[in-house]
Amino acid sequence: MARLLCLLAAVALALPAAAQTAPVLPDLDGDPVVLVVHGGAGTILRANMDADTDAAIRAALAQALRAGHAEVVAGRPALDAVSAALQILEDDPHFNAGRGGVFAADQTVRHDASVMDGATGLAGASSGTMHVRHPILLARRVMEASPHVLLSGEGAEEFALQQGLELVPNTFFHTPGRLRGLLSVQERERSATGLARPAPHPWQMHGTVGAVALSAGGSLAAGTSTGGMTNKRWGRVGDSPIIGAGTYADDATCGVSATGHGEYFIRLGIARDIAARMAYLDESVDQAASHVIGTTLAEAGGTGGVIALDAEGNVSMPFNTEGMYRGTITRSGRVTTMIYGDEE
Repeated sequence: MARLLCLLAAVALALPAAAQTAPVLPDLDGDPVVLVVHGGAGTILRANMDADTDAAIRAALAQALRAGHAEVVAGRPALDAVSAALQILEDDPHFNAGRGGVFAADQTVRHDASVMDGATGLAGASSGTMHVRHPILLARRVMEASPHVLLSGEGAEEFALQQGLELVPNTFFHTPGRLRGLLSVQERERSATGLARPAPHPWQMHGTVGAVALSAGGSLAAGTSTGGMTNKRWGRVGDSPIIGAGTYADDATCGVSATGHGEYFIRLGIARDIAARMAYLDESVDQAASHVIGTTLAEAGGTGGVIALDAEGNVSMPFNTEGMYRGTITRSGRVTTMIYGDEE
């Protein structure tokens, strides 16, 4: 039997490209967006961005989009596209996730992540991990291989080990720039209060990566991954691993990934609120997302943004900060990346 399977595999590989069966993509008008990603929102200004960094960020966003797009056009689940895209961003130190995660107060890097499948309503998340190279993969394994939604700390890492996920020393995530950021914050706090205690500036709160994908079969999935807040203490957890706050997906409405001041996103249930407005008020994805970020979040005093995608390939990327790293790719493979607030 083993020899027969090997022979069949060899024959399949030898077939000409024309003989391969292409996945059937949903019959949507035009060239719909099938994947949207973000890399965080905040004080992102052209005046503060050098050309090399601008180019590197756009290149990383484009690489992530193409990685996810390859999964979509191959006919794989939307969660595969989300996972592929976010692993690219987790490995890039320009973003506050994975390798570029910010430091907690004790000079460790701790990660949070979540995923949700719009077709089934299933979700998975992890929080406070220190050794899992790709937290987005852990979140997915929590969804697929455990009876739970959210695992945290040592328990999450024990589960990751049992699942065969790649574990690395915490120093793998340490970067000089993030350490300088932490030391600067702590020095400012000591100068202002005489104590090293949390008094976060907005820039400390903004930094996450996220993706929402539309599969060839017309289903949605969303995922979010982050290093959290610079100088966080006491096991602080933001919105990224909280389903309904930082991540949400429902084929009947939309998929959402958020970035911003997590405490506001948790209290307001930002991601779920966008889907609810579509379901109950019959709003479009852009109407719902724009209202929630521009009105609900802003009036509460919160800052940040979201990416949202519906099952027709309509996308919305509102934010109430100066900029947000973001990008889309269409069914045909057309890539768009944006950073600043004046880019459309």
